[in-house]
Amino acid sequence: MRANAYVKRSMGPKMDICQGICVYGMISRVMTRKEKPFDRELFFRALADSTRLRIINLIGSQEVCVCFFVEILKTNQPKISRHLAYLRRAGIVTARREGIWMHYRISTPEDENAAKVLLDVREWLANDPAMQHDRTRLDRICCAPELPIQLQGSPKPVQITVST
Repeated sequence: MRANAYVKRSMGPKMDICQGICVYGMISRVMTRKEKPFDRELFFRALADSTRLRIINLIGSQEVCVCFFVEILKTNQPKISRHLAYLRRAGIVTARREGIWMHYRISTPEDENAAKVLLDVREWLANDPAMQHDRTRLDRICCAPELPIQLQGSPKPVQITVST
């Protein structure tokens, strides 16, 4: 009798397995609809690294494949991908997969103040001589009649319209 009393207490009210799944599905949908508040600290930390600033500058108003960042910045792909993931979490870039290629573009933050800061930072970077050198290298590689061997077969950066 004691074992039965224990089982009855631990089971709680009777529920069909389908009802449990349905309730769980409704709860998870409600939880995912909540938008996270804008994280200013993450946003500014993302802008506080020279490699991430160089990536933002290289993207400009284009959609750029990771392999071009590796070539221009002379850094390994895992490091570039970590920086891009950080920029994605901060809401500064978005990614699109096309087969094996990942393309990144600037994403205007929904927070009005962050959008202004990002625009100002991008203008500042565009006027910096070292950043201009990176852009020149990207343009020279992209406009070359033939891509370097390590970039052959990869998609060239595409000009996009950035929504503000």
